[in-house]
Parts: sequence; C-alpha cells; structure tokens
Amino acid sequence: MAHDHAHRSSNRSRLLIVIGIVSVVLVAEVAGAALSGSLALFADAGHMLSDLTGLVVALVAAIVAARPASERQTYGYQRAEVFGALINALILIVVALFVGIEGIRRLIEPGPAEVQGSLMLLIASIGLVANVIAFLVLRRGDTTSLNMRGAALEVLGDLLGSIAVIVAGIVIITTGFAAADAIASLLIAVMIVPRAVSLLRDVVRVLSQSVPVDTSVAEIREHILETDGVVDVHDVHVWAITSGEYVFSAHVVVEPDALAGERSSCLLDELSDCLAHHFDVEHSTFQLEPAEHAAHEQPHHA
Repeated sequence: MAHDHAHRSSNRSRLLIVIGIVSVVLVAEVAGAALSGSLALFADAGHMLSDLTGLVVALVAAIVAARPASERQTYGYQRAEVFGALINALILIVVALFVGIEGIRRLIEPGPAEVQGSLMLLIASIGLVANVIAFLVLRRGDTTSLNMRGAALEVLGDLLGSIAVIVAGIVIITTGFAAADAIASLLIAVMIVPRAVSLLRDVVRVLSQSVPVDTSVAEIREHILETDGVVDVHDVHVWAITSGEYVFSAHVVVEPDALAGERSSCLLDELSDCLAHHFDVEHSTFQLEPAEHAAHEQPHHA
C-alpha cells in the first residue's frame, strides 16, 4: 500500500509539472497562430488545449483515486482514474474530428491570408522542446496507470503535432506552398485518432469487467487445480478495478479433509499466494466447498 501511495504521489507531482509546461506553450501557440495565420498551429493549439483539460482531469482523478475505501465505496476510488482516461479519450476524438473537418475545408476553400512560415516554425519548435520534456516527465511515472498513460499519449500527440507543424513551416518558407499548413492539420488529426481509440478500448475493457488482456482464466484454473486438496473449481471471475489492480473470485471444490482444522486456512493462503505471485492478483476471494454442496448450487459457469 505504501508503494501504491508513493506511485500516486509521484504521478500527481509529474502531472502538475506537465500542466505548467503545457499551459505556457498553449498561450504561445494561440498567440503564434493568430499572428502567423497558421491553421496547423491553431490545430496544435486546440490539441494542446484538449491535453490541458485532460491533464487537469487526470490530476483530479489521481487525487480522488488516492482516497481510502469506505462502506459506500468498498473498493475505494481507484476507478476514478478510468473515468479520467475515458474523458481524455473522448476529448482527443472530438479534437481530431474538428481538426480534420477544418483542414479539409481549408484545402477546398483556401483563404486569402498568407501563412507566415517563419513565425509558425519558431513557435512550433518551442512547442516541440516543451512537449519532449513533458513526455519524458510522464514516461518516468507509473506507466501501468491508464490515467497516466492517457496523459502521456496526449502529450505524445502534441509532440508529433509540433513536428508536423515544423515540417509545414519549412515547406512554406522554402517553397511558398501554403497548403502545407492545412495538410499538416490533417496529419495531426490522423495521428490523434489511433491513440485515442486504443485508450478508449482499454477503458471499455475495464468498465465492462472483461478479463484483463494479459490474464488467462484457463491458466488460473490450471494452477488452482494443481493445488493439493482441490478437486474442482467453478464460477471463476477475474476483472480489473483500474489498470494493474486485479480482482479474482472462485468457488473451489475440495476434499473433505481440506476443510478440517487449520487445513482450510493453509489452503486459502496457498491459493491466494498463487494468484498474487503468478498473476499479480492481490485481491482474491475463494469459497471452499465440499463436493455435495457444489452439486446442488445454481448452474455455474466459467
């Protein structure tokens, strides 16, 4: 628990640092986009605004997730990180759609204003350096957290967006091809979508209580059945409260003598240790039962 608390405290500090960096660069990009007339810079600023919103949501989620369990919230508030990641993913998708539509519109109906490639290049270069620093700060944090992963993906999207704007600025300066600005906007949109969809898929997997992708129910059942005194196992459930926090429950049919004396306590310890060591499941619940009890239970599954 102390290790988890240290992780969350570190995550909050890293988020605060990155929020400060992103806020400064956002102001610079908005001003630069207005002065240069660059749609790509505006798109990157819009993406950065969504990142700032997402980072603030991630920070709030990390603070809420650290609250202890209660009689109302028996698992605590760790799932707040998942809802934070959900909001991040939705913001990214909305921004990608807006940038994509605006970029296509600019290509079809180009405006009369010229794009100042030199100013565009300068602001994007500052954004690139800031995004690299922010990304490294987040990557050194708890990478098992969906919340932190979502924040890192957003900053990574900004980093790639800054590179696209830089390339567009160079093209405009050297060739005068103003459409490079709108094309860069579309590239930013394309880069955002796969990462947003990937994060959203992971969030849905947690909220739907699916078996974690790196966990095999068949393998868990095999380990349990290899335990001395175990006859059968059924009603197996394994899901995640949040990223890296797995929960497991099962009905375990045992031999009659396994329920006698201290043997049942030893068996529970053995099963719990097995789940913790082999499958990173720290919260496991086993119902030990004799064969005659299992025979008249409701139809079971898994």
